[in-house]
Amino acid sequence: MIPEELRYTDKHEWITTGSGTVRVGITDFAQDALGDIVYVDLPEAGAAVTAGEPFGEVESTKSASEIYAPVGGTVVARNDQLGDAPELINSDPYGAGWLIEIEVADPAALTGLLDATAYAALTEQS
Repeated sequence: MIPEELRYTDKHEWITTGSGTVRVGITDFAQDALGDIVYVDLPEAGAAVTAGEPFGEVESTKSASEIYAPVGGTVVARNDQLGDAPELINSDPYGAGWLIEIEVADPAALTGLLDATAYAALTEQS
């Protein structure tokens, strides 16, 4: 199930809507494709991220995959629980498995993201 209240990228990241600070994670589709996640590399608070550019990496028993920033801004928090429990991304990708929070540089950038219907159509093509 794809949460209606979130927005999505074509690289399978999700983002909370709103202005100011947003939370970012990878979708259920992405975690399922990756398999059992064993390691996550995330930026420290204060790091700048650029929309469409990699900000971290997720490693699974199958492969490693870069994670892309849905919007540009400054990292204000990261989910430090994932250091000891990266499997939270598999078990709860839209909740406890969140990755980082970003203070958005340009709130208008949120309008370019996919809604749940468009994201569902994208995953059906994959």
